[in-house]
Amino acid sequence: MQSEQGFVLNDEQLLKRFSYINGSWHSSESDLAVTNPSNGKVVAKVSNAGIAETELAIKSAKQALQLWSSKTANERSTLLKNWFRLLIQHQDDLGRILTLEQGKPLSEAKGEIAYGASYIEWFAEEAKRVYGETIPSPSGNKRLLVIKQPVGVVAAITPWNFPNAMIARKAAAALAAGCTFVVRPATQTPLSALAMAELAERAGIPAGVFNVVVGKDSRGMGKVLTQHPDVAKFTFTGSTAVGKSLISQCATSVKKVSMELGGNAPFIVFEDADLDAAVEGVIASKYRNAGQTCICTNRIFVHQSVLPAFTEKLTQAVSELNVGDGFAKQTQVGPMINSDAVSEVDSLVNESIAAGAKLVLGGKRHPAGDAFYLPTILTQVTNDMPIAKNEIFGPVSPVIAFTSEEQVLSLANDTEYGLAAYFYTRDIGRIWRVAEGLDFGMVGINEGIISNAAAPFGGVKQSGNGREGSRHGLADYMEMKYLCMGGLDR
Repeated sequence: MQSEQGFVLNDEQLLKRFSYINGSWHSSESDLAVTNPSNGKVVAKVSNAGIAETELAIKSAKQALQLWSSKTANERSTLLKNWFRLLIQHQDDLGRILTLEQGKPLSEAKGEIAYGASYIEWFAEEAKRVYGETIPSPSGNKRLLVIKQPVGVVAAITPWNFPNAMIARKAAAALAAGCTFVVRPATQTPLSALAMAELAERAGIPAGVFNVVVGKDSRGMGKVLTQHPDVAKFTFTGSTAVGKSLISQCATSVKKVSMELGGNAPFIVFEDADLDAAVEGVIASKYRNAGQTCICTNRIFVHQSVLPAFTEKLTQAVSELNVGDGFAKQTQVGPMINSDAVSEVDSLVNESIAAGAKLVLGGKRHPAGDAFYLPTILTQVTNDMPIAKNEIFGPVSPVIAFTSEEQVLSLANDTEYGLAAYFYTRDIGRIWRVAEGLDFGMVGINEGIISNAAAPFGGVKQSGNGREGSRHGLADYMEMKYLCMGGLDR
């Protein structure tokens, strides 16, 4: 199928333009345009669903729940593995779709497809490892047991920065647990979600089990997803401000919720760190997806004794990054999601410079287009500047000097967020002290890339609750039921 931009896929059926509800593709009276952030051109026009379609998707998920939850764990596992294999088989096309609508370099986009698929593979296996327990009884005529059952219909709202993986992480766990699933993807990037639905259908996942509703009415659709009585659990990845609002809406019906919200990740470079490795870690963590990741480095704390050497090495590495269209082979940093996002980052940079930060590199829009921003480094930053207090969500590295372990722990923890943190050191004692002292849900030690399906992904404080991935990832999609069996002596 050819898009309005003239892009052709190997498998034309992967470019879908309608919401997927109960195993069927649903058109609407109006459309929404999906544009390529690299050039602003229309990639495709997708039917604009609304409240009615959202309610229909929930109804379909409710109707499919009994069929899906009654399947054996092995049967669900087999279908999820089918889905995984199809995602990997179509990795190239899925990566192209993702780059078209989101902008990230094609190599990163293909990596996201593999990353998202890895969660489906992981939970396909974990589906067969949901264990109950027996409890020693207080009397001889009773037996006490705990079983685990799927929570029910799960509703999700997912962001534009990882339009495949953020759905895969949630849907894989939900379906493995025996739940059915309704997702509203970001309107900037619905094509990846719809392609996933096409492959879920090919994998044999029954109608109503996996539903995708695409629409611009975020308030109305969000209200349905958070307050509908047939939705048992709601899960969201996005900003803390929006997450708080959605949690309050879920409270009206006391829904189970899991939230993966904002971050303000510190990256600490101690005086004994391998500086080359630390720079490599910053590049991997900070500039991936043009800095538009919730766990990317946000504040770089460098010990005063190595500050000049580290800054020189970092400046050299960042200056060599290639910025451009995601389909260009040499591109390492693609566009931001839109021009407004660039303006927000540019404001943070200029406000911080006005407050005393020194611009070392970048600090303005890139000539490649309105959605591009030059990879930027600021030094002489303090922890109270706008660039340090706010989640940047762009390719900007603020460097902050420190002089002691105690000081940097205090500075790193001085934020309402608690998602990810990173530090580099060779001191084994310091590794334990700092890892335990950081108030964050995930810590990378001498490592800038930390997320994988086997590990629990999630934060503390105002970065959310619940965990995605790992064996703990199923817990948010299941309920414990206690059984007390009496009269066994009769």
